Amino acid sequence: MSIIEIFLNPEVIWFIIGLALLISEFILPGVVIIFFGIGAWVTTIFILIFGISLNYQLVVFISTSLLSLALLRKFIKTLIYNRKGSDLESILEEFIGKTAVVQSEIKLGSQGKIEFKGSNWEAVSDQEIKKGEVVKIISKDSIVMKVERIKIKKPEEK
Repeated sequence: MSIIEIFLNPEVIWFIIGLALLISEFILPGVVIIFFGIGAWVTTIFILIFGISLNYQLVVFISTSLLSLALLRKFIKTLIYNRKGSDLESILEEFIGKTAVVQSEIKLGSQGKIEFKGSNWEAVSDQEIKKGEVVKIISKDSIVMKVERIKIKKPEEK
């Protein structure tokens, strides 16, 4: 069996898809993609045990992904962030008042992107802010940060 034939097996394809989804969870915030990676790996196991067809593979993937998302997301978020889900104040404490760098311009009425703690986040503002400017996070709604430009004091001229 050649290497190409190995990679064309459905169980290998589902395993690679699951691995890619799990890795992408580290890049994108939100604790959602991980469950689709889990669904892909469960599908891999079903293929190995039962040898199911493509239609059943898709049913297993979608159902296990959504089921794990519905049942485990809150628990996994608690594990990852090491906080109680109801402790909103301490979660917001991690963001509010901190500074970030604008990665894509934030215009009035539309979202831009900021980089905070090595991750990119969607951001909105009541003012236009250009790429590269430093901003302060003033609130957080899900994965969207509300930011404002930091007012830099100019040193007095002599």
